[in-house]
Amino acid sequence: MKAAAIHTSRDTETKQALFSKKGGELKLSGPALVELLRAVLDKGKPFRFRAKGFSMSPFIKDNDVITVFPLTDASIRSGDVVAFIRPEMKKLVIHRVVWRKGEYFHIKGDNIPHTDELIPETNILGRIVRVERNGKEVFFGLGPERFLIALLVRMRIFPALLPFLWGLVRPVVKKRLS
Repeated sequence: MKAAAIHTSRDTETKQALFSKKGGELKLSGPALVELLRAVLDKGKPFRFRAKGFSMSPFIKDNDVITVFPLTDASIRSGDVVAFIRPEMKKLVIHRVVWRKGEYFHIKGDNIPHTDELIPETNILGRIVRVERNGKEVFFGLGPERFLIALLVRMRIFPALLPFLWGLVRPVVKKRLS
């Protein structure tokens, strides 16, 4: 999932947007978005922006607003959805950690067949803690079920099981969104 425009960046005490333009969103991408994301996370604040792409579908869809929280002392675990810099392209990506190998992580989009290369821990900027779709919070994919999703993704059977699993989960998700 590619990162796209910043939606807002909120301090936890206030609902004011730190970065916005009158009447809409501030459009940032590439190095400018990464620089702003790093600056906000380095101050210990969460960063919200609109995601672009389909690699994390159905849990994060194109145009969902995601919140990235700075990394804390808690280690990154299998199943966590993280924002990281892809080393060869210096590009911001949002994908799921499927397993750890020393100081490196195998990270993969839920809806794509291949894993990203080994990503060094230093390239991981933050953990996704919230997903909003059409103004409502999406809960599924970031809770305890993330461990099972990571296992199925690691086994490379998640995309094949997705239609079946989504048929089971969709009524629950729709009920929460309504």
